[in-house]
Amino acid sequence: MQVICTDRAPQAIGPYSQAIALDGLLFTSGQIPLTTAGEKVAGDIAAQTGQVFDNLEGILSSAGAALSDVIKVTVFMTDLGEFAAMNAVFAQRFGEHRPARSTVQVAALPTGARVEIEAIARLAR
Repeated sequence: MQVICTDRAPQAIGPYSQAIALDGLLFTSGQIPLTTAGEKVAGDIAAQTGQVFDNLEGILSSAGAALSDVIKVTVFMTDLGEFAAMNAVFAQRFGEHRPARSTVQVAALPTGARVEIEAIARLAR
């Protein structure tokens, strides 16, 4: 098991790792719309989702992976009424790649974020 820690994404705000690599897979912790400096992106759901993807790409890259290596994504949102706007950013960032996905509405997210995304990706051997 390898702990992944990078300055290309915000540092963990609790007792957890940004990601763990194990047996050819990478498991990211949920990413919320924080900049690498730890500042929350306050904009609409599209802006927040864009920052979350920036964070995920930073973690994936540091482990030698990319969005095209993602096999499963879980999206947590505080308002599924904003699903279409989140989904537009999701589709743009993944392009033709279509990982498996679950999306759930939750009562609240850390720092008042509107979206949090975690991913599982394959790693090159």
